[in-house]
Amino acid sequence: MNDLVARLWRSIGGSVQWRLLWLSQAKFMVGVTGIVRDGDGRVLLLRHRLWPEGRQWGLPTGCAVKGETFQETVVREVREETGLKVRVGELVQLKSGYRLRVEVAYEAEFAGGTMKIDPKEILEARWFAPADLPEGTLESHRLLIFGKVD
Repeated sequence: MNDLVARLWRSIGGSVQWRLLWLSQAKFMVGVTGIVRDGDGRVLLLRHRLWPEGRQWGLPTGCAVKGETFQETVVREVREETGLKVRVGELVQLKSGYRLRVEVAYEAEFAGGTMKIDPKEILEARWFAPADLPEGTLESHRLLIFGKVD
């Protein structure tokens, strides 16, 4: 029976195989976070308008869109939320997150630009020394800043 199933699977071809896999597998959102640091080691934090009161400070983050790499997501999200340019570095976290969300985080380096926040999403953007993170910084982002990923 297993040989028959394997032969049938191989015979249907790649595009049909992919369609069947797409229909039968779970779908995930991918949340991508950038740990953006400047030349002095400070980290870029944003006070997010849509996040819960008391936990609004966090790293630049957003969802990957179809056709872009996760590194491109970091660059896009930082540019959209702050107007700044970054160079994406090392992958520091890849894990399954809340429900059907995959969490991805990259180190990134400030590469230039002038701060201009997107007021629809961001209330404030500032650089902080890791030892002086503001009250209300999301705990998972605090851990990323200090390299304590699980």
